[in-house]
Amino acid sequence: MLASATGMPTRGRLITIEGLDGAGKTTVATALADALRDRGIDVTVLREPGGVPAAERIRELVKGPDARIGARAEALLYAAARAQLVEDALKPLLKGGTWIVLDRFVDSSLAYQGGGRVLGVGPVREVNEFATGGLTPDRTLLLTLEPAVGRARTRAREEPADRLELERDDFFGRIASAYQQLAAADPERIRQIDATQPPDAVLTDALAAIADLL
Repeated sequence: MLASATGMPTRGRLITIEGLDGAGKTTVATALADALRDRGIDVTVLREPGGVPAAERIRELVKGPDARIGARAEALLYAAARAQLVEDALKPLLKGGTWIVLDRFVDSSLAYQGGGRVLGVGPVREVNEFATGGLTPDRTLLLTLEPAVGRARTRAREEPADRLELERDDFFGRIASAYQQLAAADPERIRQIDATQPPDAVLTDALAAIADLL
């Protein structure tokens, strides 16, 4: 844990990983956390939805392939899980000086529910501002690839597809467009990384994208 000149812990950093299903977010999150630990940084990896018990229960509901959940209910469920994660884990860890590498955060809802479900980025952002208390990542790594490539990767997995992964191709096309619009609107925070590169190259780009925070 790093300390300031006053002896108080320096606030940790929140690094979020975003992108379409199949982009390799979990792989990058794990590799990035390992690289940060090698640099002597106290780091925790968390995922969304989930990360804390109540949010993991919501994850089971929203991911279940048999559940029938409307678009607005879906957006609110993700926001509820996020609110619990912020309260139980993110804020305490950051206050204590721990860095967090988080697999998805608010941008996922803006892209998936705002764009994919056509609820609009504005309304979904407003709900999530309330849910998170305005917590914003220090840096967001957006792993980019064509929707068809992501779809092929998810279909090649051994585990069964979840409810969102069963959606049609046009759903993922809208999500990809929404992510691009978010990145264009906030290029300082959201850094795009080509997810079709070899894993080592993706990690190198990820470290370069947060170099100014180290």
